[in-house]
Amino acid sequence: MPAYFMVRARIAEGVPKRDFDRWYGEEHLPDALKTFKAKRAWRAWSHVDASVHYAFYEFESMAAARAIEGTEGLKRLVADFDRAWGDKVARSRDFLETA
Repeated sequence: MPAYFMVRARIAEGVPKRDFDRWYGEEHLPDALKTFKAKRAWRAWSHVDASVHYAFYEFESMAAARAIEGTEGLKRLVADFDRAWGDKVARSRDFLETA
């Protein structure tokens, strides 16, 4: 059963959305897809709250998704994100399984 790693990011007021969008789409998402060895990845902006961005990474199973936890690859991606955005973008993560 497919499983997903989801990252929810809230962009602080004053941060140019186009800059975040470009960076995430051109740099971060492709790097994360390769690092996680996910089946596929995509992004979405909320239409309820325009400051909220979601990224989804699809895996073959929950075990495969959860295997990224604590890896050097995930730590590097988090550090890259922190360097790029610092406290200007708050984020949370979740693992999701289809019901």
